[in-house]
Amino acid sequence: MQLNHQTEERLPNYGGQALIEGVLMRGKYNVVGAFRSPQGEIILESEELEGIYKSKIAKLPFFRGLVILWDSLSLGMKFLTISANVQAENEEEKIEGGALFLTVLLSIALSISVFFVLPTLLASAINKVFGLSNFSVNVIEGLVRLFLLIGYLFVIGFSKEIARVFQYHGAEHKTINAYESGIQLSVENIRNYPLAHARCGTSFLLTLVLLSIIFFSIMGPMPVTTRIITRVLFVPLLAMLSYEVIRWMGNHSNNLIVHTITTPNLLLQRLTTREPDQEQIEVALASFNKLLTLENQK
Repeated sequence: MQLNHQTEERLPNYGGQALIEGVLMRGKYNVVGAFRSPQGEIILESEELEGIYKSKIAKLPFFRGLVILWDSLSLGMKFLTISANVQAENEEEKIEGGALFLTVLLSIALSISVFFVLPTLLASAINKVFGLSNFSVNVIEGLVRLFLLIGYLFVIGFSKEIARVFQYHGAEHKTINAYESGIQLSVENIRNYPLAHARCGTSFLLTLVLLSIIFFSIMGPMPVTTRIITRVLFVPLLAMLSYEVIRWMGNHSNNLIVHTITTPNLLLQRLTTREPDQEQIEVALASFNKLLTLENQK
């Protein structure tokens, strides 16, 4: 996944996301999904961005991070579901309605439990054994959260299905890297571009975790229950701040210091991207070309 925002550069910045046998591309006004069907054809789905995406809040510093978070949860899940349904062999296998809502709800609850609640409980247990300072407990909690994120990304990469999603993630990155270099877009040209991209959503996740280490480490002592509640409640705040950090670093990526700081973000993308094949690049290119067509009509 890539975060999307507009800068003062000549070329607008586009974001994207890997899907199941597909790629989502998002612009300022439209979003396009391209999917490879089981029969081998490329299916395109698009829609115009409405509602919150055209509101004033989407342009306000920090608050626009919430729009991006909503974008990832709603649009991302919507098109991920479409991509899954494209691969379904019959109507009974398709995900929709109550089943879809329950899946999204459980996914969010599981993510918060694993990456925010569990580290707090583990750090509290360690504190009971060793009697550490509040600062040390908070740092340990953050490090546990970081290792859980890295470990999770590492383990799921062994799944063949997830590995293919990571290949589409690589195709998405290569396509946008090629576009931003200003070359003519073709499968052969795109193939030569790097897998990593500064605005990748993986970088967003790492930045969020690192900021949580800093933020929570300076908070005073509190009961375990209160610690868990604060971790959950501060997720939107950390997401807002993380987006602004990624946005700033993306706008100053040519700066040597910024480039050095972002190196861990780029390295982490090795876990979430794989080298795509020609057909996967074709899907990413089809999605991006359709997006450019729609955006140029505005």
